[in-house]
Amino acid sequence: MPGILLAVVTLSAVLAPAALGCSVCGCSLSSDWAAQGYATTPGFDLGFRFEYFEQSDLRSGTHSVDRAALTFPNDDEIQQRTLNRNTWLDLNYVVDSSWALSVALPYHDRFHTTIAAADTAVSTSRARGLGDVRLLARYQAVKPSGSFGLQFGFKLPTGGFNQNFADGPQAGELLDSGLQLGTGTTDLILGASWFTRPATELGTFVQATVQQPLAARAGFLPSSSLNVSGGVRWLNPSRFTPQLQLNIKTEAREHGAEADSPNSGGTIAYLSPGLTAELGSAGSTFVFVQLPAYQKVNGLQLEPDWILSLGVRWKF
Repeated sequence: MPGILLAVVTLSAVLAPAALGCSVCGCSLSSDWAAQGYATTPGFDLGFRFEYFEQSDLRSGTHSVDRAALTFPNDDEIQQRTLNRNTWLDLNYVVDSSWALSVALPYHDRFHTTIAAADTAVSTSRARGLGDVRLLARYQAVKPSGSFGLQFGFKLPTGGFNQNFADGPQAGELLDSGLQLGTGTTDLILGASWFTRPATELGTFVQATVQQPLAARAGFLPSSSLNVSGGVRWLNPSRFTPQLQLNIKTEAREHGAEADSPNSGGTIAYLSPGLTAELGSAGSTFVFVQLPAYQKVNGLQLEPDWILSLGVRWKF
């Protein structure tokens, strides 16, 4: 295990666009730190990550909402279920010990059911395809007490945003902006991180990332977000490294004529236990489960009971 813990703050790069009414859900795991960080010598490394979560817990504020107590037709949209299967391919190039560049390519598979306002039957949609690509640069300064890093880059509008409902009363109607594969906006990403090793067998980190849309698209301005994470891992002599992360994400409301401002934004905190394993000298793999410890959302939003993330990283 390297004596210096290297990583990049790319929380925003692992956050898939969330469904309308659930803008703060989704994976917020710091998977780069989980996968043992980036290479210290010039060259490439490749990462693959898969995340799975089902949003079926309808919430308002800090509480769950009992759907059985609701009547239809309703004045509000009552979402039923969103099943997310997201795949990420990350390519990183280490220029030297201080600088690195990365590109993250997401593929989303999202199945959604809802009962729209004034409807009595379920409408369904399924969105599959490339999402919004992330481009990031990292600078890090290694000090005797630890490693300080800065990250900056952009989320690009590469994902589609013109998909429609497939079945039900809303068939043929445009999907809500938050359910599209992309937001259609370019977002600025800024982050900072601090990694240290307070004991021989203990590694810790803290990091924060801000993502800010730069302009609206077709009457829709996505939420700005702040992600803060911390973690600890046991650097034991075996090839297996237990880890525990605390991941907090807070989002503002969406804005614009096509936004659902009343049902967007909030704060969610996850406790994320996991395990990494070394695959020889060049590779590593990880698996994590994120469990919500605190949830507070605006309006009515769907949230998951757990999130599964697993992946591999290979240096070459």
